[in-house]
Amino acid sequence: MSNSLYETLGVSESASADEIKKAYRRLARKYHPDINKSPDAEEKFKEINAAYEILSDPQKRKQYDMHGDNMFGGQSFHDFASSQGNVDLDEILRNIFGGGGGFGGFSSSGGFEGFGGGFGGSRMREPDLDVTARITIPFDVAVLGGTHSINYNGESFSIKIPAGIKNGEKLRIKNKGKSYNGRKGNLYLIVEVAPSNEYERKGNDLYKSFDVPLKTAMFGGKVKVKTHYKEITLKVGKNTKQGQKFRVKGYGVVDRKSGVKGDLYLKANIIIPKVEDLDEDLVKLMKEKLPE
Repeated sequence: MSNSLYETLGVSESASADEIKKAYRRLARKYHPDINKSPDAEEKFKEINAAYEILSDPQKRKQYDMHGDNMFGGQSFHDFASSQGNVDLDEILRNIFGGGGGFGGFSSSGGFEGFGGGFGGSRMREPDLDVTARITIPFDVAVLGGTHSINYNGESFSIKIPAGIKNGEKLRIKNKGKSYNGRKGNLYLIVEVAPSNEYERKGNDLYKSFDVPLKTAMFGGKVKVKTHYKEITLKVGKNTKQGQKFRVKGYGVVDRKSGVKGDLYLKANIIIPKVEDLDEDLVKLMKEKLPE
């Protein structure tokens, strides 16, 4: 009388409940489909779970010890399960032992944990088909939105970037994850925004320096400034100081929830001309008249 379930777990027929549990956990980690990518890993994993379902339950183990593989028509459990075609192993166990119970042995007999929080429940969980990756997008695309081309898993495609996206936000790309049994998971992209040499972002507000000629800073005037949306003409008052801020309402980054744009803050960078480039008479006058 063969005892293939003990052989499946690699334990003796006299193994203690603790030895059976340890053997199960070791093998389940080894053959879990999320970890083991060999073609027969899933079937092996199911057999391991079925063996543990029976041997971890005192009543079921007692029945199996009495009858051995005769319960499976004299075949090993592997051969018996294979002969059943696509029938659920859970259903096989219910037919043999009766009642609910559930295939997997993850309940009161000592729950298996360790793969992202454990399998939980009474059935083997489906493999996680979702995939996470990181992408870096240009600063201007993060502000204005647009398309961004990526190459993932040997496939090139474009994704839509919403205006106003922030560092660390996730984008879900449907059906670009792993495949299993005709199903496809999703690809989750963690967005990293490349820094800008021109702008600084704080929340939905943008900060940028702009050049102001010395004459305009002293006597006032108008300066043209390029923004993400269009070129604007900024009115600069007389006696403008270095680093002085000018607020341009609604020229910042759009808030993805409210749809309201932040503001653009422009910091004056006063351009002082070289003395060599000035008229000699002006230089002489400035030397005489400018305060110390």
